[in-house]
Amino acid sequence: MTLAQTQQALVGEWTSIAPEVRPSAQKNPDGSLKPFYLKRDFKALPGDRFELAIVNFADPYGKVPLARLLIKGHTFWRGEHPIAPGAQKVDFVADEGYEVTPLVAGFADLLNKVAAQGYAPWAVGQTQSIFGKDFLPFGLKAGQHFMEHDLVYVAHGMLFWGARNIDGRGFDTEANRPTNLQIPMVRK
Repeated sequence: MTLAQTQQALVGEWTSIAPEVRPSAQKNPDGSLKPFYLKRDFKALPGDRFELAIVNFADPYGKVPLARLLIKGHTFWRGEHPIAPGAQKVDFVADEGYEVTPLVAGFADLLNKVAAQGYAPWAVGQTQSIFGKDFLPFGLKAGQHFMEHDLVYVAHGMLFWGARNIDGRGFDTEANRPTNLQIPMVRK
């Protein structure tokens, strides 16, 4: 597909097929990377806008939700990606909103220890905006927008983004842009 065809095909609502696993940047005591389980709901909106809701889980089957994140912003198209014909480099910039909702007491308690300054007390089910603020658990700095250098590939009715780097590095620089495809999402 061309860039225009990809942009048009992307518009709509997408969801994870099943809970997904990714390597996190955190390590187990033995030095191996901790797994990170999640489910994604993505809305590609007109005007290169997006909304991404992520639910993180404690288990691989998605039975114990830990937190819900809601990220809103814009996509910036950066040209073709060599992973597959029609794949596009895209930067996702959270320049409209970023919210966190703890879903279990243990996660709320952790946030009250590591992210208390500038926030109301964290409580289960209560959403707080971290947009434009320092938020140590995610490495966010006040006044900076979260951004990922990613990729988009639409094929066979599925939406693929880039697979996480196996060493847990984020997509925080062009050099860290993914080189493989993630498990796809399907239309809602």
